Amino acid sequence: METEKILLRPWLDSDADTLFKYASDPDVGPRAGWPPHKSVEESLEVIRNVFNKATTTWAIVLKETNGIIGAMGYGASCDCKLPTREGEPIVGYWVAKPYWNKGYCTEALRLMLDHIRTTTEIRSLLCGHFVDNPASGRVMEKCGFVPTGEECYDETQYMGEGRPIRILRLELKK
Repeated sequence: METEKILLRPWLDSDADTLFKYASDPDVGPRAGWPPHKSVEESLEVIRNVFNKATTTWAIVLKETNGIIGAMGYGASCDCKLPTREGEPIVGYWVAKPYWNKGYCTEALRLMLDHIRTTTEIRSLLCGHFVDNPASGRVMEKCGFVPTGEECYDETQYMGEGRPIRILRLELKK
């Protein structure tokens, strides 16, 4: 899957160094509910046991440099306690700090949504963001997700205790 600027591709073991470079930043993971990575080996384990276990998680690659700048995916999403409907996947993503506020995450989410619409029978998707990360919510809304009016607290998320999560949903098919 690709646009003029980015492509979404499967994660490779050889991406572990780059993943660690960005996922070890203490400003990145906690915004999405996961702890900063502590080693390249941990990043490799995430690639093998999280990203590649779900066939619906991709590396976001900046075509200009051929470098990975983040991740985009959907699925059951670990132990998240978001209020999904039966069979409703959760969307998750992150982009490395040097690429924040440049439109790459929105572009990647739109690309993935086009893929979902054309290749699946998924009827709706759920997304959530910590209320102290409004930029993530703006990405969701730009891509058509609508606030449900619900908030939840998910203590299973890293630093989730006491941090409300704003819930948004995208209806794909009626």
